[in-house]
Amino acid sequence: MTHLAASPLPCASPFDRLLHRVAGWLPRMAMLCGGLWLSAALAATEPGSPASVTPTASTAPQPAALPVFGAQMFQGRFASQSFSGFNPDYQIAPGDRVSVRLWGTFSLESVQVVDAQGNIFLPSLGPVRVQGVRNGELGALIQSSVKRVYRSSVHSYATLEAAQPVKVYVTGFVRQPGLYGGLSSDAVLRYLDLAGGIDAERGSYLAVEVLRGGQLRARFDLYRFLLEGRIEPLQLQDGDTIFVPARQSSVRIDGEVANPAFFELRSERVPASELLAMARPRPGATHLSVVRQIGPERRSEYHPIGDAARVQVGNGDQVSVTADRIPGTILVRFEGAHRGERTAVLPYGARLSDALALLKPAPQAQVEALQLYRRSIAVRQKEMLLQSLDKLETQALTARSATNEEAALRTRESELILKFTAQARTVEPKGRLVLPSLAAAGQTLLEDGDTLVVPEQSSHIAVQGEVLFPLTLQYAAPMRVVDYIRQAGGYGQQADTSRVLLMKRSGAVVETREDHQPEPGDELMVLAKVETKRIEVARGITQVLYQIAVVAKVALGL
Repeated sequence: MTHLAASPLPCASPFDRLLHRVAGWLPRMAMLCGGLWLSAALAATEPGSPASVTPTASTAPQPAALPVFGAQMFQGRFASQSFSGFNPDYQIAPGDRVSVRLWGTFSLESVQVVDAQGNIFLPSLGPVRVQGVRNGELGALIQSSVKRVYRSSVHSYATLEAAQPVKVYVTGFVRQPGLYGGLSSDAVLRYLDLAGGIDAERGSYLAVEVLRGGQLRARFDLYRFLLEGRIEPLQLQDGDTIFVPARQSSVRIDGEVANPAFFELRSERVPASELLAMARPRPGATHLSVVRQIGPERRSEYHPIGDAARVQVGNGDQVSVTADRIPGTILVRFEGAHRGERTAVLPYGARLSDALALLKPAPQAQVEALQLYRRSIAVRQKEMLLQSLDKLETQALTARSATNEEAALRTRESELILKFTAQARTVEPKGRLVLPSLAAAGQTLLEDGDTLVVPEQSSHIAVQGEVLFPLTLQYAAPMRVVDYIRQAGGYGQQADTSRVLLMKRSGAVVETREDHQPEPGDELMVLAKVETKRIEVARGITQVLYQIAVVAKVALGL
């Protein structure tokens, strides 16, 4: 169900938008409570009433909200997993656990903890220093130590069983600074995630620092991880500090890009090509517009996307990538009784006569009843239908009641109307353009995606809507509208006998009389009767029934 009040204007202030939202809530409250004062309050907030607030002309429209690129990383996925897998570059440190197995003339199976001196102790071999040894070289080191005592009769296998537990400080522009525990082999991403992630509005994703003893140990560019999948391994130690500095510069980019977002810049000004490499323009992108705020002035630029390397963007700029293309050809599809190719490529600006020249009708085709369906018309028909439904809901839910009994009656009636409008919102218009005679329609301009349907000759009359047995009947020359309805079982209980629509194959829809004689291929639709004492609601429902019957050839009941 949509809001009954007008949707907040994009240029409205927060206070204006709040009033509009309140206007959308009040009708539902009036219906549920059945009270009188809520309806009166709603009337006071309707557009045009003295209490309504009009947005001031000085309020500038705000751009649509976009995420900060990189904020999607920290959703708890890194924090939920520790990394204890094999890292060949990991350097053994005190506290690590090393699994050692010896077999041959001497056997041993033991898990040794690296002591404070950086050694593990093996029986018959003594201390073996492993601190600082790369994980990938650990097995060779143990084997060489064994060979110094046992020449060739003992073999060895050694592996790092678990990395050292550590506690690391995470501070700077993160959501929850603090001291967090993990393993020394865990990635910096895990500790950032444990701290709630980088503050997207203030923190930097390009220069995350790891400090050890107050000195810079490493710096991480998380954009490189997001865009290229690369992140440098780093072995953390107890007391290390992960610091997220403040973000320095950012640019907003939207339009024909795969990653519309706010992007952090690596310097105060960068070539637009560097920004596009992160935002990833779509294949059809051709130009980029840059809006700069220089003091009180707002300046706009427009450049071909091929010149992006020569265009500089800086902090606070707004970039929009557009597909500024000139259409050269259009695609038109043929359906129905047509024996040629189903899709035709025509030059932009082609007319219906150009498409008809390519038509190869089948013997049973009725070309004079050609039907044209267009996507843009279907979209407009849907918009008009939704507007009518919004208006109908407003009329049904905002009427005042003089008594509690009348309020209860209108509440039940409103519930039925809401069910009707909910069903009506699911109707999808066909987007048919009603053509005049075929000769006169030849100059009709075609649009990309148009569908031309060539119907077959018909000898049937379809009867639907509020009749007992909706069906298709054989055409008979002397039969009238009332005869076809009688053969369909007669009018239903909810039928409006004065509202019978005759739908011609050309797409024209007219009200007809019972003594009218339809033609082959026509359709008869009997609309439902609208029973309500409120004239404006009855008029609104009737209008919706007509709209749906015309745009979708569907007869809804109330």
